[in-house]
Amino acid sequence: SAFDSVVAAGDLGFPLVRYNSPLPKSSAAKMSKLDQILILDPPVDLKFKGPFTDVVTTNLKLKNPSDRKVCFKVKTTAPRRYCVRPNSGVIDPGATVIISVMLQPFDYDPNEKSKHKFMVQTIFAPSTVSDMDSLWKEAKPDDLMDSKLRCVFELPSENDKVNDVEATKAAPVMNSAKSDSSASLVPLTASLDDPEMKKVMEKCKRLQNEMNKMADENRQLKDEGVRMRKVPRSDHMTSNSTSLLGREAGTASLPSLLVVIAAIFIGFFLGKFIL
Repeated sequence: SAFDSVVAAGDLGFPLVRYNSPLPKSSAAKMSKLDQILILDPPVDLKFKGPFTDVVTTNLKLKNPSDRKVCFKVKTTAPRRYCVRPNSGVIDPGATVIISVMLQPFDYDPNEKSKHKFMVQTIFAPSTVSDMDSLWKEAKPDDLMDSKLRCVFELPSENDKVNDVEATKAAPVMNSAKSDSSASLVPLTASLDDPEMKKVMEKCKRLQNEMNKMADENRQLKDEGVRMRKVPRSDHMTSNSTSLLGREAGTASLPSLLVVIAAIFIGFFLGKFIL
């Protein structure tokens, strides 16, 4: 089957553009004269794992092990089914380029084998590359190199589905375990040599010291408050005591005064009667 150039994947709805018309069988036969200089990964199969209800992407690595620049171009037998980014370019010596191959959604039939194929076409770049289109048009068949890959469609196995479900369920559990790690390390960790345990113990000691300091400050504040409350009370008590002493002195002087008055009256009456 003939290969057509693939459209770049800047926009999945971008109109398809073909660089060349389908390759004639005669020209395809002549392309096998030079071995592919690039190292492809994967080398043979491009695997796409479903479900295919959405865009499925797989990567193709192109490595240039030579000491010369290499121009590449990606073609496929089904250009309407795939988008590729980048679909052409230049690879520097020793460099690697990652190609993203995106399969468009379609109704997958497990009984139908895929006949889609890709071809990576390459050529050594001249010293100056100004026009890529003219470079490919003017390239001689003997200078072209190519590698073909077939597309393989795979559905996820039951084990993969179970693992995905378990991973989804385990994610919140792991997150909660991480958030509670500071609380769970203290009762569960028994080794004092554990660096995390040492950090927790040091933090506890610092908190205990801070609590002790706060307790001492509260105690000092209470003592000062008690002293402040005692000062006016003592003044009040002294004033009350002086008043009480004055009252006691007054009450103590009353009997003596009465005795003196009584003596005066008695003397007055005695003197009157005697005289």
